[in-house]
Amino acid sequence: MFFIQAIAEAKIKESERKGEFKNLPCSGKPLKLEDDSMIPSELRMAYKALKNAGYLPPEMQLRKDIYSALDLLESMEEEKERYCQMQKVNVLFGKIKKMRGQKISIDTEDTYYQSIVERMTLSSNKFKEKKG
Repeated sequence: MFFIQAIAEAKIKESERKGEFKNLPCSGKPLKLEDDSMIPSELRMAYKALKNAGYLPPEMQLRKDIYSALDLLESMEEEKERYCQMQKVNVLFGKIKKMRGQKISIDTEDTYYQSIVERMTLSSNKFKEKKG
């Protein structure tokens, strides 16, 4: 292990001597460190590896799916397709609430409620403008 570390240090010093670290795009700016304090220390490396590989925790994947479904809803023109897409959003939303152990109906106290209503309203208005 020491041998690999020594090679890495030598390469870094050589690059620094050549000036390859000057004028980097983020030079002098603070690093954006992720807050992983809520993840148990023994799982942090595994979570980081999964995140870097593109995998998300189930709830985050569902949220991503909801936003993708809402984006698709905005581009749909047929009312039947729009209705089916809205049902899909409701099902995905219900899955999140079920994972959290909350009641499944959408209510105004829910944190997602307002953002979903706004997106659906905008989508509906765009649909009406295209038709009208």
